[in-house]
Amino acid sequence: MALDQLVFALLGAYVLLFCGVRLAHLLMMLSPRVWYPLPENFLTSMGKWAVITGGSDGIGKAYAQELARCGLNVVIISRSKEKLDRAAREIELNTKAKVIAIAADFTEDDIYRGIKENIEGLDIGILVNNVGILPTQIPCRLLETANLEKKMNQVINCNIKAMVKMCHIILPGMVERGRGIILNVSSGIAKVPCPTYALYAATKAFVERFSQGLLAEYKSSGILIQCVLLESPRQ
Repeated sequence: MALDQLVFALLGAYVLLFCGVRLAHLLMMLSPRVWYPLPENFLTSMGKWAVITGGSDGIGKAYAQELARCGLNVVIISRSKEKLDRAAREIELNTKAKVIAIAADFTEDDIYRGIKENIEGLDIGILVNNVGILPTQIPCRLLETANLEKKMNQVINCNIKAMVKMCHIILPGMVERGRGIILNVSSGIAKVPCPTYALYAATKAFVERFSQGLLAEYKSSGILIQCVLLESPRQ
């Protein structure tokens, strides 16, 4: 075989191998339960309870329902008592799980003592920090935001402080038991600068960096910490 033919043959083989690996990776990403099945008792081995913020609706409610189906009891925390009660009834009706519903507005500062008292003594194995809000429904520049001072406090409280405070409340018990999962919900918007949603994007970037740093600090203690990039959650 001539040298140029050999070069082209090797190049073609490399391209086929590269494409095959990429395709296999894509298939694994699309079907994680097939390629990376978890033991049936994996989630329940973390603890008896899961805590989900923003758990009355949308993404948070979906997490609560799925974790309940997997055998965990769930604590759902959100602002609307009406939505919480409705979600709690639905989860209890469709699963065997116990549900504790805690009404709390994460845009406020003075809610965490009540939350801590309501979950005191629970064997919490999973924390889902899902709660979050947008500063405005319609994108606009920062200085055009109505009631900017109030909105800044609310967004920072809900998107940043709530996550850190919930970790502060629940992480010590996980470390003591040597097991636990913390899942922090961010957004794809954290990956790029986002004019007209600059404040919101910055808070979601914080979620990602905080999660990475916390994992490095507590992985050796048996704590799994993951940041998930999803669409914008609601409280």
